[in-house]
Amino acid sequence: MTARRVVVTGLGIASPLGCDVAEAARRLYANESGVVAMPDWDRLGHFSPRVAAPVAIPRALEIPHKAARTMGRVAQLATVATAIAVRDAALGADELTGGAVGLAYGSTHGSSQANEDWVRKLVASNSFLGMTATTYLKFMSHTTAANLAIHFGIRGRVLCTSAACVSATQAIGQGFETIGAGLADVMVCGGAEELHFSHAAVFDMLHAASKAFNATPELTPRPFDQRRDGLVVGEGAGTVVLEDYERARRLGKRIYAEILGFGTNCDGTHVTNPSSDGMRGSMELALRSARCGPETIDYVNAHATGTTIGDIAESRATHAVFGDRVPVSSLKGHLGHTLGACGGIELALSIEMLAGGWIAPTRNLETVDAQCAPLDYVVGAPRRARLSRILCNKFAFGGINTSLVLAGL
Repeated sequence: MTARRVVVTGLGIASPLGCDVAEAARRLYANESGVVAMPDWDRLGHFSPRVAAPVAIPRALEIPHKAARTMGRVAQLATVATAIAVRDAALGADELTGGAVGLAYGSTHGSSQANEDWVRKLVASNSFLGMTATTYLKFMSHTTAANLAIHFGIRGRVLCTSAACVSATQAIGQGFETIGAGLADVMVCGGAEELHFSHAAVFDMLHAASKAFNATPELTPRPFDQRRDGLVVGEGAGTVVLEDYERARRLGKRIYAEILGFGTNCDGTHVTNPSSDGMRGSMELALRSARCGPETIDYVNAHATGTTIGDIAESRATHAVFGDRVPVSSLKGHLGHTLGACGGIELALSIEMLAGGWIAPTRNLETVDAQCAPLDYVVGAPRRARLSRILCNKFAFGGINTSLVLAGL
């Protein structure tokens, strides 16, 4: 339980639907897809996926070369999203460097492209001649947190989360708990991921990557659908600025939402096969943290990546907590799976839905798989709804589960 109320005062994203939250929400409402064909992957052998969800960074938002010297693409995406969020929250340089602002940020790992470049040079020459430590700084596991702290001059506590698909949500949860405990007044939180073929290859080896729709990328992924054949990897970054409620109100800040509760646990059973019991437990922990019951939740933003086992387990866990009365949808059909970034990007878009009174459908969901639980799936078109409290779920390899409860103000 936290003693202080925690609110969201800034939002920033770099997503397959754009690098402006309002524009991405508009495209989400229009049911557009950020998934495209990847013809460059044709050169790879024993590799089936040919679709992904990349980000186009507008030239005006690109990080100057000098500032990006130690940044791979993952850190650059994080910096783009964070610059937007910091500006949105009206955080000045004096605040950022004053010690009262902290940072919690993560990714699955560092820059995969930088890591590939390092290894290719080493294997080609069997020598480190001409290689620099700068490359390592781009692919070290805490590259996003370290580079953000340096770029923005943050001198408060810096926490790094590296937990695959819950990296961003764990960072946001840590920020929530840090402010609630009085250890910081402001926390800049989120997660990022860069697109690389190796990510898709891992899921392909696990028979969990979509490949049946390579010629029609707009038709995949298909969360909860009986024709789903796996996830589609994406990239991006999502950043939220969290503040103590009393501070935000005193300074006249715009408040997007309040974070009421955070839950996280571990299945403790299998590295890649999810557990419905663990997922359910995470949701129940978040509700307990928020001091509210399942009957108070108006929408569940599902993780639901389009994998056979994962969607079934998550739907059954959600049904165990909420029954069939709460609308449920996944944003993966629009965005692909942005891995370490998804908790930040999808939270920002969920806040847009909360404020606007609508729920995005699960894109490409046509016929619900009979093995999935009988939930109130939002399909076809956005649904108008009166939203007061919502719950956002994200789950990761290792059986790590996270859930956040948010409320409008």
